Amino acid sequence: MGFSSGKKYYSTTDALALLKKYCAYQERCHQEVRTRLLRCGLRGNDLENLITKLIDENFLNEERFAIAFAGGKFRLKNWGRKKIEQQLKAKGISTYCIAKAMKEIDTPNYKKTMLILLEKKAAALKDKNIFTRKQKLSNYLIRKGYETELVFQHVNDYYDHE
Repeated sequence: MGFSSGKKYYSTTDALALLKKYCAYQERCHQEVRTRLLRCGLRGNDLENLITKLIDENFLNEERFAIAFAGGKFRLKNWGRKKIEQQLKAKGISTYCIAKAMKEIDTPNYKKTMLILLEKKAAALKDKNIFTRKQKLSNYLIRKGYETELVFQHVNDYYDHE
């Protein structure tokens, strides 16, 4: 009995048991859990009561989710703070939780990761024109979510020392 079927309706007891497994498997945000409950056919007070129960039993914690999400996206996908923040906002995470998550990404490691990405991408660029190379490199890092000012500073430093 899983969540794959969108047509099956669950009792609150069955839904709670399934959601506990769902939340125990990996950190979830409130929006993900709410979507699952709606797919189970739960609405109104039943839905809100189950979310409250999951929070009370510490299966659901937005701050913990935000920290895990930010750390994972930074370590595994090398996303920058801007992209992580944007994705957390899209998931309905509070400003407070986003700020806590951003503090977990330490600045020296953040800059080091960005420099590694910069060097790898620069080595892969074939353009002879330095301005084109700088633009492509800057665009790449900004798409990854790194702050524009930081990107321009490091791209310029990189080509000044090349």
